[in-house]
Amino acid sequence: MDLLLMGDESKEMIMKYLCLGRLFVGSVDGCDVAVVVVTERSDGSVEVNNLAVAPGYRRKGIGRMMLSHVESICQHRAIYIGTGETPSTLRFYESCGYRYSHRVADFFTDNYPSPIVEEGVTLTDMVYLCKPPV
Repeated sequence: MDLLLMGDESKEMIMKYLCLGRLFVGSVDGCDVAVVVVTERSDGSVEVNNLAVAPGYRRKGIGRMMLSHVESICQHRAIYIGTGETPSTLRFYESCGYRYSHRVADFFTDNYPSPIVEEGVTLTDMVYLCKPPV
């Protein structure tokens, strides 16, 4: 649960999508260092609901490998990622080939009890990025 909480501060939100999706765990030398949760969407596409890498393992390509794994098993489907407007997070997903799709206004303010601030940005809207099927 600790790794999942790095990608989403709310246990309640995690439990909502975790019971509907598939959890993949990345390990290094027998130690779990990354997670990604993927759920099915009603239109046949999939959504990455949570991607997290332990602090000591960031910027080593592990997050990119986790996304590549999801892409390999979902290669004939569009993949969506919902995230806040944290600059480094958006840059990371864009560098992996994901492009802006749409936004859900006030998602974070409506669904989380306390404000979420990342890199000095108070998260308000959920921004969706998409990678089309191969």
